[in-house]
Amino acid sequence: MITQISFSLNGDEISYEIKAHWTLLHLLREEMGLIGTKEGCGNGECGACTVIVDKLAVNSCLYLAIEIDGKTVETIEGLASTQENLHPIQQSFVDNGGIQCGFCSPGMIMSSKALLDENPHANQEEVKHALAGNICRCTGYIQILDSVEAAKGLIAQGDARTGGE
Repeated sequence: MITQISFSLNGDEISYEIKAHWTLLHLLREEMGLIGTKEGCGNGECGACTVIVDKLAVNSCLYLAIEIDGKTVETIEGLASTQENLHPIQQSFVDNGGIQCGFCSPGMIMSSKALLDENPHANQEEVKHALAGNICRCTGYIQILDSVEAAKGLIAQGDARTGGE
């Protein structure tokens, strides 16, 4: 069965014909070519496929694409304004060694963004809770936690300069 859906993707209004059984991960990667969202386990256990739907971090491998009709979706591709101008969370991951092989990074960054959008002053326990569904096999998590902590400062500096994001 083919269904027409409409949604906002990284700020652009999209209308797309999908099959009812497609996951959001399949739609993003296989149909739309947005390969920043990774498939790790395919079971919602690793967090590599995390995207933001209506301000909530979700595992796109478990989220049916049909459910995004009328919603707002953010992926890792939508964060940087240009290749030279990364989002503060992305820049912080680069600057603080939060990226090793990079496979988990999009999911970690999107989970961090969802948290910091909701709670820009999240404490370390709140950060750990928000990232609990994301698995990394390279960094040992300390650099990731340091990256999120530093990102809070970068975001606050941006807010102070621009009056908000």
